[in-house]
Amino acid sequence: MTPLAALFALPVRAYRLIASPWVGNGCRFQPTCSAYALQALETHGAVKGGWLTCRRVCRCHPWGGQGYDPVPGTDPSHDGESDTERRDNAGR
Repeated sequence: MTPLAALFALPVRAYRLIASPWVGNGCRFQPTCSAYALQALETHGAVKGGWLTCRRVCRCHPWGGQGYDPVPGTDPSHDGESDTERRDNAGR
């Protein structure tokens, strides 16, 4: 992890240590947003990993998506195909 990505990961690690136990397990996505953030920063660095994290957190609301949403580039079986495309192709 680059030094800047490690710096960006500090608030996420603090959230996981301090606030997460109080919030509970109500996450709509797998992996959780904090785990996604740490993995995105580790895999893609501070700029792209930070951008991917922001996009993910913005999707985390009652009218947003849910389910399995890995960091791009970490699950080859999931990359390149959206959930909608996967559901459509499964029926064929």
